[in-house]
Amino acid sequence: MHPTRTLRFVLSFLLAAAAITAAAQQIAPPRTWPELKEETQARADRGAYPLAGLDKQDVREALSHINSLDRDEWAAAFSAIAQRHVSAAAAAESAGQPAKAREEYLAAWRLFSFARWPTPNSPGKQKAYAQALDAFHHALPHMHPAPQVVRIPFEGKEIVGYLRMPERTQGRVPLVMTISALDSRKEENIERSDLLVERGVAVFALDMPGTGEAPVAVGLDSERMFSRALDALLVRPDIDPARVAVQGISWSGYWTAKLAVVERARIKAAVVQGGPAHGYFQPEWQLKALGTREYLFDLLAAREAIYGARTLDEFLAFGPKLSLQRLGLLDKPSAPMLLVNGERDSQVPIADLDLLLHHGSAKEAWVNPTGGHVGRSAEWPDQRIQAEVVVPWLLRQLKAASPQ
Repeated sequence: MHPTRTLRFVLSFLLAAAAITAAAQQIAPPRTWPELKEETQARADRGAYPLAGLDKQDVREALSHINSLDRDEWAAAFSAIAQRHVSAAAAAESAGQPAKAREEYLAAWRLFSFARWPTPNSPGKQKAYAQALDAFHHALPHMHPAPQVVRIPFEGKEIVGYLRMPERTQGRVPLVMTISALDSRKEENIERSDLLVERGVAVFALDMPGTGEAPVAVGLDSERMFSRALDALLVRPDIDPARVAVQGISWSGYWTAKLAVVERARIKAAVVQGGPAHGYFQPEWQLKALGTREYLFDLLAAREAIYGARTLDEFLAFGPKLSLQRLGLLDKPSAPMLLVNGERDSQVPIADLDLLLHHGSAKEAWVNPTGGHVGRSAEWPDQRIQAEVVVPWLLRQLKAASPQ
């Protein structure tokens, strides 16, 4: 390289690095322990993300045993409460009370899972995640209809998911493949699948790359694991291969948007709820978003983990490679998409929804003007968006029974 060009390149690199370093110093500091304790309980009291479904008194008791931001202390406190529910579930099974056993095992699952939240990045959190899976597996036989664990060979490893089929069906049924998000897991999606299953739609839930039991980290072609899952599911005699949809919320909306293009021949519809597309991956947005108070804690740790990144600079450098615009997918034909988000989302820029909406095939959108991430607000909590916006759209696309 010419000496002058070399000098210019080095100067540009140093200026960019200096800009990133300076901006990183401006990321809002994390919540202190008293602030985190107060915010966690407040969200539990109103059933808000990520504590929806957790008993507020269980949360209060666990928090009373935590005195710092230590991750293992957090995991131990919530796991201890979860273990009580496991004991109660076992007692209910012995007493022939399946409904009580289901309730207790699911309560244990939620607490263990929150003990490892948002990512199992310490020994205590790793143990809590293993216990969460065990509690959920114990709950499966008591759920009606009961989900079945599906294991699909994949590149020397396996894709692990849950398939929940509707009861009393004849012939082939439509399918929705749901993908968990950055900090959620497939168990949550299958637990909350009643709205679809009760209307004759099968649900297959699996973890997104870099999380849970997924066999690969986030990479430029990690959607191949979803394609492999479709290979296995669509040859089943009870699944209608002509009526298949995918649903992703938050980070996993990226995968559903991508699948709507690369798997257009096999996918009838795709829900992209709060999913990133381009702007999210840029360092400027990340440095702004990493300080959001909309997220409870450890956002950078969770986002780094799915890439396998070890430093902030490594994380910021990898993200732009995933941009759907950079990959040349925005203007390609796609399956029908429903785009959902809130105008005030501080985790994923609303501009990414606009970008998807105005490129490629025609799409539909639902935007909550006062909503935050994934569109949620006090008026529109997660459950209402799912019940009144997402599920009716999916049922129309799949020509399934409409909600009553």
